[in-house]
Amino acid sequence: MITFSLSLIAIILGYFIYGKVIERIFQPDDRPTPAVSKADGVDFMVLPSWKIFMIQFLNIAGTGPIFGAIMGAKFGPVSYLWIVFGCIFAGAVHDYMSGMLSIRHGGANLPDMVGSYLGKRTKQVMLLFSILLLMMVGTVFVYSPAEILTKIWEPHLIKEYIGPNVFWIVIIFIYYIIATMLPIDKIIGRIYPLFAFSLLFMAVALMVVLYAKMPNLPEIWEQFGNMGTERLGMADTIFPCLFITIACGAISGFHATQSPLMARCVKSESQGRPIFYGAMITEGIVALIWATVSMYFFYNDPKPGYETIAMATDGVHSSSPAIVNIICNEWLGVFGGILAMLGVVAAPITSGDTALRSARLIIADFLKMEQHSIKRRLLICIPMFAAVIALLIWQMSDADGFQKIWSWFGWSNQTLSVFTLWTITVYLVYQKKPYIVTLIPALFMTTVCSTFIFISKQAIGLQPTLSYILGGCVCLLSFVIFMIWLNKYKIQSKSK
Repeated sequence: MITFSLSLIAIILGYFIYGKVIERIFQPDDRPTPAVSKADGVDFMVLPSWKIFMIQFLNIAGTGPIFGAIMGAKFGPVSYLWIVFGCIFAGAVHDYMSGMLSIRHGGANLPDMVGSYLGKRTKQVMLLFSILLLMMVGTVFVYSPAEILTKIWEPHLIKEYIGPNVFWIVIIFIYYIIATMLPIDKIIGRIYPLFAFSLLFMAVALMVVLYAKMPNLPEIWEQFGNMGTERLGMADTIFPCLFITIACGAISGFHATQSPLMARCVKSESQGRPIFYGAMITEGIVALIWATVSMYFFYNDPKPGYETIAMATDGVHSSSPAIVNIICNEWLGVFGGILAMLGVVAAPITSGDTALRSARLIIADFLKMEQHSIKRRLLICIPMFAAVIALLIWQMSDADGFQKIWSWFGWSNQTLSVFTLWTITVYLVYQKKPYIVTLIPALFMTTVCSTFIFISKQAIGLQPTLSYILGGCVCLLSFVIFMIWLNKYKIQSKSK
């Protein structure tokens, strides 16, 4: 618990110290924001800052800081380092800069911002990449909550004659269509703050119980390596797997697709640090709490948590939803069970609908199709939802479909952060500002994502040592290309 306490203090101080540094680098001013200058009553509108924060937090969080932290905690206390340093120096910077950059560019979406700084070809790649990622988010966040709800209740006739999960999949899709189509203040602006509060309340309540229990957990100076290799029989390597597994609690490219949604609702640029940087720090705190709860579940001494917590009737479950349900019900009682349902069911659904909303807006911007009329929104939504349904049907027909989509979603998510970080780095160069704050995270995440492709059995599947060498080569090559470009840019700037 000492490592957890120090990590908690460090991440909070990161907001007040490093967050202020990043804010000074960007230099927000009093220019009119897109919410004011481009107000349309659908996607561009001024919302209260507290509400924007809660929506932003739930948009970027969902179940990410819960499930990712649970799976990442299997590596042991080394996961704390990634959550703290990743969140402060990479994730929160990534979210703040992408949100503020969107404000400065009239509420632009991620592909447009990438195109402005990395070129039209990169924009085209990013356009396809981000839309596929957002549709994968919509797909993976349909099936898992539907499966959980089916275990609670589903109409018998539908389950018998059509199949399990179908009823709840249809209900969730109906909600997706409504939430994606309606103005942002009608559903998202009203129910998201409630779900965000529930997610935060659950995390704080668990933290209180943790300090009441004061479990004997491994500390970072005692167990720095991969504990899962010995205790849980894990085959995954810390690098790069830990940095892919824990995404939303440290850095996630998906966030850069969500920040423009709130950038279109911010009244003043001065609200950027508490909303964008602050929401990511808050997500990091949630991830820290769930990582600690999970380490109690896996590594509490003398007995792991699952040996002292009430067992499920069919044995010990190590899946993330099962751990959430067991912990919340045992530690927080009936009310905790309700919160667990909100965390496991409502949170992914609310991530899915904003993902598809972002996809609609990205497609609309590409086609230069205004979104004020319902008819034009339908022209984009109908084929988009048809594609998501097709992806969902494939997933359900393949026994490993969900796992395959989730694995590629994890890698795609972090790869998206690479594009975003390089975009921000180029922007800072153009503005003659300290670009080192995003260059280092960009190089690190480039190494992580390239190494994962080399080492993952679902991709190339090379030996770890060779994968590390090749990943390092990609990092070096990226740095060399950047320095060549930077040198040319400086020469051109002096000649003007």
